[in-house]
Amino acid sequence: MPRARETAVYTHGHHESVLRSHTWRTAANSAAYLLGSLKPHMKILDIGCGPGTITADLAALVPDGQVTGVDHAPEILDRARATAAERGLTNVDFAVADVHALDFPDDSFCVVHAHQVLQHVGDPVQALREMKRVTKPTGFIAVRDSDYAAMTWYPASAGMDDWLDLYRRVARSHGGEPDAGRRLKSWALRAGLTDVTATSSTWTFATAEERAWWSGLWADRTVASAYAERAVGGGHASAGELRAVAAAWREWGARDDGWFCVLHGEILCRKEV
Repeated sequence: MPRARETAVYTHGHHESVLRSHTWRTAANSAAYLLGSLKPHMKILDIGCGPGTITADLAALVPDGQVTGVDHAPEILDRARATAAERGLTNVDFAVADVHALDFPDDSFCVVHAHQVLQHVGDPVQALREMKRVTKPTGFIAVRDSDYAAMTWYPASAGMDDWLDLYRRVARSHGGEPDAGRRLKSWALRAGLTDVTATSSTWTFATAEERAWWSGLWADRTVASAYAERAVGGGHASAGELRAVAAAWREWGARDDGWFCVLHGEILCRKEV
């Protein structure tokens, strides 16, 4: 078993404004590139499961299989267990884990999945090596991460530009890589994976309801979450500057012509025999 490495700090934390977006995620809107490869009997490892909404969806899609959700933060797993219990799922379990050194034997899972994880870890290539190790031969490693530098919006906003610059600086100061999406294929090849299919997909927020939801959670996250504490504590921004960024988010969200697109990189890797 490889020695665990220090995991980068999870920039966002688990404030309500963060969970507001995490609990919105489904297998359909966050793992569509993987779903065509699933079979009812499969055993799946879901890394960085958070509140468990994607995990529960995956469990429903493999009724004759088993899904294990793991997260580095033990406090979020009670929420994930509650999500599974509310849906009446009996083929899912949860545990604490470090993706750099997974506590599972070689060749344990048919699918190893990670959504928005590698951008936050200290060594994404080592994480992929571990994901490969615990995947069965001919099984799948499936990874999806956003790419902050590729996010785009309309209309232009100096305050939103400040948000993007600030977020990328804060994330990198804690060992993360916010522009992970474009790097996934490169990381996979460096991890020794050879059968790699690289794709991309987006989330788009354009209706009045979508804009209000997306801008509201980011405005709140900017002033009230662990990310806000790290931005101020690390000397990246003052409390006043964070309030100005939050106001820019709300101003954008109130625009009838407002549009925001989140680009995600994806890799679906088949483990060699």
